[in-house]
Amino acid sequence: MLILAAVLAIFVYGMIAAMLGTILPGLSQRFHLTPNQNGTIAFAQAMGLAIASVGVGPLIDNEGKKIGLVLGLALVAFALGSLPECRGFGSLAALMFVLGLGGGVVVTGANALAGDTEVHRASVLNLVNLFFGLGGMATPFIAANLLKRDIVKLCYVACAFAVIALLVQLAAPIPGPTGVRSFVLADAGKVLGKPILLMLGLMLFLYVSCEVGIWNWLAQHLIAQGIPESRALNILSLGFALGLLVGRAAVSPILISVAPEKVTLASAVAMSVTSYLALHVRDAKPALILVFLAGVAMAPVFPTTLAIVAKSFPRMTGTAIGFAITCGWLGLAVSSRIVGAIAGGDAKRLKKALLVIPAFSVVMIALNLAILSEVTK
Repeated sequence: MLILAAVLAIFVYGMIAAMLGTILPGLSQRFHLTPNQNGTIAFAQAMGLAIASVGVGPLIDNEGKKIGLVLGLALVAFALGSLPECRGFGSLAALMFVLGLGGGVVVTGANALAGDTEVHRASVLNLVNLFFGLGGMATPFIAANLLKRDIVKLCYVACAFAVIALLVQLAAPIPGPTGVRSFVLADAGKVLGKPILLMLGLMLFLYVSCEVGIWNWLAQHLIAQGIPESRALNILSLGFALGLLVGRAAVSPILISVAPEKVTLASAVAMSVTSYLALHVRDAKPALILVFLAGVAMAPVFPTTLAIVAKSFPRMTGTAIGFAITCGWLGLAVSSRIVGAIAGGDAKRLKKALLVIPAFSVVMIALNLAILSEVTK
């Protein structure tokens, strides 16, 4: 039941992670939104994610993971159920902020729940986050192939999954706080000021900028290259999301015998190459292949980095994980503004703007080498 609770929560978060990129092409046409406005909407979601992640860590450490997961899924269900009623840019940005709040609580709580395991933590977190890839694959696939890009129906379907996950959290016997990992304000400075946590936070800042950049902008970029919308959504689903799913399934047994820091280093190298090549193709078939490979390359980074955080901070684990994840959402906020500003009002300039993804990947390589040096001292 606990595994089901964590898996469903991660699956729902995968669905909402892919939601903005899936619905933005239709919403942009419906409300005549510019790429700059799209960037502002993504920024609003990122701010919700960041605020929730930094705030929910102490709540989880003190009150337990159940209350966090229930609260997060309730916010997600509310936002998804309200999205079909939005009437323009302002209401859309506000609801994406609420969706970000819920998503930030869910992803922190679910990863903290999965991270409680002491044996092969990195492997377990990758297996659980495999369902993030499955949820991310489901949203654009359902939109393109089953709902014929009907945004209203898609929001209600995702809302139904969030409600189901919420009911499972209520029924699951999720253990309460033990006191061993509780939040102590006096100790917070010592935890948050440690160099290893700052480096891991920066790692997620860069990584999430890359991953969510693809979720939010890839479909629009492909459409600007002349690829039909339904085909672009399938590339996002059967390419990137499937790559995340396959990559996490494949890396889980590898992490049993290979240090997690070495896995994230290899991923950063592969990310820089595959993301750069994926942005320079115009045909659907090579785009599908390269986007899939980019997903495989990115797959281990997020859960494996969180495993390093959990291993490094046996006390106040939820606070440390929440801080690291918050750094990731701040990366999304910054990258969204950068991409939107560079693209301006021209969707065809997204290719140039999205070069921040391979650029950030290169910085991740250098940072990962520093982390590897720190943990092996």
